Amino acid sequence: MKEGIHPNYRDVCFLDLSNNFKFVTRSCANTKETIKMDDGRELPLFKLDTSSESHPFYTGTQKSVDNMGGRVEKFRNRYAKTAK
Repeated sequence: MKEGIHPNYRDVCFLDLSNNFKFVTRSCANTKETIKMDDGRELPLFKLDTSSESHPFYTGTQKSVDNMGGRVEKFRNRYAKTAK
């Protein structure tokens, strides 16, 4: 491998800001902050707005589009007339 052309691939701590869930994985993500882990390691910190721990799709709290009080059916009826 050539020197100096590859990104810095290392362990990075990702922090979900909505619920303070942390996970460590290898990444090339650029970070400016670090965090001290429970095991004593100091790792680069990458802050996330959402992760699989807090995203509605993965937590099962997502509302189905078909259960939106008839709004989808109203939309289909309204625009089915103009499509003909």
